Amino acid sequence: MTTQTPIRVMIVDDHNLVRDGIKLLLSTYDELEIVALAENGQQAIDFCSQANPDVILMDIVMPGIDGPSATERILQESPEVKIITLTSFLEEDLITRAINAGAVGYILKNVSAPKLVDTIKAAHLGQPTIDGRVAKVLLKASQEPAALGYDLTEREREVLALMVEGKTNKEIAEQLCLSPGTIRAYVSTILSKLGAGNRTEAATLALQNNILIS
Repeated sequence: MTTQTPIRVMIVDDHNLVRDGIKLLLSTYDELEIVALAENGQQAIDFCSQANPDVILMDIVMPGIDGPSATERILQESPEVKIITLTSFLEEDLITRAINAGAVGYILKNVSAPKLVDTIKAAHLGQPTIDGRVAKVLLKASQEPAALGYDLTEREREVLALMVEGKTNKEIAEQLCLSPGTIRAYVSTILSKLGAGNRTEAATLALQNNILIS
């Protein structure tokens, strides 16, 4: 009989008691292995390449780099990692940001231990899990017109902000340490998402609709 390899889990939360509590809870399950604890998004990004987690439990509101931004950046480098947003927030904009960033699950922190473990197992298999209360928020939001620019990623917002400043693709590429080709792709995506015909129109829409104000 072969022994199943434990699922490698990283916990990201800016509260020590929460991190330690989740670790203590999950450590009682032989099928899981806690490989790293991070207190913010930057640590999560840094630790990911070292710890090689299969699944990350990601808080959403943290100082510095928040959960959705960290999720997006981690998945750019390690698309095989599965990220579950584990939070106490039910705001539609936060839920949307996390899911758009690539989170495979969105679970509230008062979840039971068995449910959390089942969610981790499902995420490891690539199966999405959304808390029922979260699903209700998303359903209500789907019945309302979405705000322009809601689906822009954090990086696309960075590029758009520099477009508003009048910077060229080359200047944006240099500032963000990316290739001009990558910036052209971002600009094209931004124009498409905003329904803009050119950079000037995109910048105007960003200002008129307060897209860059968070």
